[in-house]
Amino acid sequence: MALTIALVVTLWVGYLIYKKYKPQPVLVVGGFILMYIAVIMGYGKIVAPKASTGALLFDTFQFMSMTLSSRAAKLGLNIMCVGAFAKYMDAIGASRALVRMTIKPLLKLRSPYLVLALSWVLGLVIGLCINSASGLAMLLMVTVFPILVGLGVSRLAATAAVASTLCFDWSPSDTGTILSAETAGLDPVIYWTDYQVPIVIVAFFVVSALFYFSQKYLDKKAGHVVKPVDVDAQEASDDPRDHAPAIYALLPVVPLALILCFSPLWITWIKVNIINAMMIGLAIGMIAEYIRSRNLKEVFAGVQAFFDGMGLQMANVVTLIVAGQVFAQGLMSMGVIDTLIKSSQAAGFSPMLMMIVMVAIIAVSSVVMGSGNAPFFAFAALTPAVAQASGIAPVLFLLPMHFAASIARTCSPITAVIVVSSGMGNVSPFDLVKRTFIPMCGAMAVNIAMTFFYYYRG
Repeated sequence: MALTIALVVTLWVGYLIYKKYKPQPVLVVGGFILMYIAVIMGYGKIVAPKASTGALLFDTFQFMSMTLSSRAAKLGLNIMCVGAFAKYMDAIGASRALVRMTIKPLLKLRSPYLVLALSWVLGLVIGLCINSASGLAMLLMVTVFPILVGLGVSRLAATAAVASTLCFDWSPSDTGTILSAETAGLDPVIYWTDYQVPIVIVAFFVVSALFYFSQKYLDKKAGHVVKPVDVDAQEASDDPRDHAPAIYALLPVVPLALILCFSPLWITWIKVNIINAMMIGLAIGMIAEYIRSRNLKEVFAGVQAFFDGMGLQMANVVTLIVAGQVFAQGLMSMGVIDTLIKSSQAAGFSPMLMMIVMVAIIAVSSVVMGSGNAPFFAFAALTPAVAQASGIAPVLFLLPMHFAASIARTCSPITAVIVVSSGMGNVSPFDLVKRTFIPMCGAMAVNIAMTFFYYYRG
């Protein structure tokens, strides 16, 4: 019964969003309905007893308040600062300077979609150091995105490549990786080198090829004409942003360089997070602007672009993430995941078929909930028992489930990385997931095929 109710509400929410209703209130209302039903019918609870207001009617608002508070202070602040930094870089002409500097050598490749595919590979490698999908996407939207658009690919294609860079949560320091290794009874290093790395290496070739062909085809189908930025026309433009000094091309790269330098990759005794990096980048940009203009009042006034960018991200991006989490909590309160697990166990599938079923449940849950961690963490603790009953090593369940969660997350229009990327790329999150779907199908195929290989290899 709970599953049926959850399915009906989910379809209703999907229908309204498809009809272009404002997604934030639709998701919140859907989440509230599920939460109220869950408590009334005894399926679950909305918040922990200690956090309850004492009134069922108000507990949904309490959950939303708690979510908004935690998201705005953590992920939300990251999103606002990165979006604000990108807006400031555009305001002072640094983004255009970066495009001017890189566009001519990259045009010699005569294939902007090849650069797009290679950018995805580069992003996945950088993801070893920055294991936040939304954090990495935000940094690449500031640096790589304007270059790809400048080469002539569409904004949707460029955003799709950037948003999908961490479709495999394969960093050794990723919480999902650590949890998977511990639950499987493996050393995290062994789990990473023997199981995760081979899958990602195969994915490098398969997924990058799919990005190349799919984005090229979809751009052509949409009537997009590949037209690189005319650097000479920019130089003749009256827009002051087109005449920023060449050295300004380094400014958008500053935050990414700081985060990579002060990481386990190199300097470990100094820690720089995303917010720190953006603030330092802003300060360096202001210094550069003062050296350029010698007008302190104008430099200080220009910082308003940064603040405007923060407000824009809060209004469009953070609110959608919070709304998505409210809806996800509604599904969790209904006990949807537990019901799906029990149904799968009762069916008596073969080991590999059971693995596919578990992967499918995780994937669907990730898309609907807009989170990879929520469904995976809910399943992970139960995996050893399911694996034992199926006569299979736990790692052969945990590995594909972990990757399935992060792959499917990239196909959800309400997940943080998609919402953030679409907001910064000025495209619809629903159009964006249509662009990520084909490459992510390839990623999922690699994930499952390699698990079969591990199973039959013994």
